[in-house]
Amino acid sequence: MELRKNDIINLNITAMSSEGVGIGRTEDGLAVFVPMSAVGDKLRVKILKVKKTLAYGKIEEIINPSSDRIESECRVSHLCGGCVYNHISYEAELAYKEKRVADAISRIGGIDTKVNPIVGAQNSSRYRNKAQIPVGLNSEGKVAMGFFSRHSHRIVDSMDCMLQPEVFLTASKILREFIEENNISVYDEQTHSGLVRHLYLRYGEATDELMVCVVINGDKIPCEAELISRFTSELPNVKSIIINSNKEKTNVIVGKSFRTIYGEDYITDELCSLKFLISPQSFYQVNRTQAERLYSIARDYASLQGDETLIDLYCGTGTIGLSMAKACKELVGVEIVPKAIEDAKKNAINNGITNARFICADAKDAAAQLESEGVKPDVVILDPPRKGCDSELITTVASMKPRRIVYVSCDPATLARDLKLFAELGYKTQEVTPVDMFPRTSHVESVARLVLTDSMNCLC
Repeated sequence: MELRKNDIINLNITAMSSEGVGIGRTEDGLAVFVPMSAVGDKLRVKILKVKKTLAYGKIEEIINPSSDRIESECRVSHLCGGCVYNHISYEAELAYKEKRVADAISRIGGIDTKVNPIVGAQNSSRYRNKAQIPVGLNSEGKVAMGFFSRHSHRIVDSMDCMLQPEVFLTASKILREFIEENNISVYDEQTHSGLVRHLYLRYGEATDELMVCVVINGDKIPCEAELISRFTSELPNVKSIIINSNKEKTNVIVGKSFRTIYGEDYITDELCSLKFLISPQSFYQVNRTQAERLYSIARDYASLQGDETLIDLYCGTGTIGLSMAKACKELVGVEIVPKAIEDAKKNAINNGITNARFICADAKDAAAQLESEGVKPDVVILDPPRKGCDSELITTVASMKPRRIVYVSCDPATLARDLKLFAELGYKTQEVTPVDMFPRTSHVESVARLVLTDSMNCLC
């Protein structure tokens, strides 16, 4: 029978997509994707959209729940769409993510290697140290603050997120009350009018330092002194209050102009026994505790003995490379973002690290430059964005013949693709360890250890 929009069918959920959406199949074998479902669910599903090879639906009734299903902690998770696994146990979530990594390595990469058990988080809630909270108006014309609904710019009004520390809720309440009581306008994307666009928060978990950045469609905010007074009186751990001007018609959250109206331009945090400066533009791992565990695995995979040259491509503000600097002879960090390189240099100085230098360039161009300089890395760290590594970069890194490559990935599919390319250039993937950096979301990180095949009998 041909499936049509608005049909209601019974469906058994038998698999999970990479985005955390349950999948069931009709009697004709058509895959139906159903958000907020779990493997083992027996459901009544309303069909929302039908394509040639798949369909999309929503839950009308749970006939028999999966044994993995639990009650969601969050009242808006079904609207927000960020926490795709809030309705299942954390153990089940980890199993899905571990399988996703293993399947990608074997099926996409065609690589037969050891995939270790996933490193789960000690805390699956309140772990985020960064939030970008949009500000707008609801249908009644009142201030709304929360999160954009999945695949839209409709604000789900909920200032408290179970992934964020409670101090972010307090900061959100302060700004909302300040806006309402001073009759300050909020931004409208359609008309490009209104002042307050976002509340941008950063938190140092180890230091308890808080940064508050208010993003506005202008240069100044009314009652600035009162804003400072409210934040500092109610949140004594505020170390920095910043106004960011973003007057562009864009989806980009922050503009280029930052003005510190209280405290410092930075907050600090500690990671792997090092102190790091965090500016509004700095890259810094969102889950500090899990980042320490991920970096520990990366250090083990690097196997530094003290006399090596280490190249850290996509180094950001230098966190991962600097955490290994004392175990190598020389560290070279590469990053295309100028502000990140500035912060990396400051972080090296502040931690007394003198054997590190940083290059501001695209990773593949910097790798080619280093090769032309005759730099012979013993170990290369790769921590690319979600799209993975450029094929030119992979070729250049392989031509430098480092003994070991440590690949930190935020996407199993592009990791598997790149491991396959490295294999064709003489690098064997010895093992992979998945790390759950973002519990309750669909994301999963992995660390892979690669060795040059003709060095398999040497110290690895």
